[in-house]
Amino acid sequence: MSDFATRRRMMVDTQVRPSDVTEFPIIDAMLTVPREAFVPRDRIEAAYVSEHIDLGAGRVLLDPRLFAKMLDALDINNDDLVLDLGVGYGYSAAVIARIAEAVVAVEDDAERLEEAQALIAEHHADNVVLHSAALTEGAAEHGPYDVIMIEGGVEVLPEPLTAQLKEGGRIAAIMIEGALGTVRIGRKIDGVMNWRDAFNGTAPVIPGFEKKTEFAF
Repeated sequence: MSDFATRRRMMVDTQVRPSDVTEFPIIDAMLTVPREAFVPRDRIEAAYVSEHIDLGAGRVLLDPRLFAKMLDALDINNDDLVLDLGVGYGYSAAVIARIAEAVVAVEDDAERLEEAQALIAEHHADNVVLHSAALTEGAAEHGPYDVIMIEGGVEVLPEPLTAQLKEGGRIAAIMIEGALGTVRIGRKIDGVMNWRDAFNGTAPVIPGFEKKTEFAF
């Protein structure tokens, strides 16, 4: 296990800190949560590499640098309620739980959700609520939210999600246009989403978040 602890520190020192992520709560959380515990068993050796980890069915665990930069851009506080969409085996929720007041983590795959529940309990992330639903639907009954984090690429942002954001709330989305990806931060002001480009980044588009193909006859 000490080997993984060394890799975890290297991940932070060589991937996270050089990306101008210096906020102590983010650094501390990523040094503390054992990423290797939250990946498929056959990918455990890849837990700390600087790339997305395939979870199957078009879903990934975001690479550490991209994930950390998104958290940094969202500026999460310890009194924020966070909606974490596409939580996979629970890594992102376990990290965010150490920064925010509470996390509602949504997963649409029953098997992954069950595994996440066990892992979240094992690692004492007591302020995480796991929620089974389509990722496009979010979890309105637990909201509204100060922050929404989407764990994958987005071509079209479903309207029900922005409706679950509090006035003044923030959302981070990896917006994909063709081959290019940009992490954009949206803030709800007077009921309207105001977006800014934060930095370049890409990830596979989450099923349900893709543009509908229009057929021309």
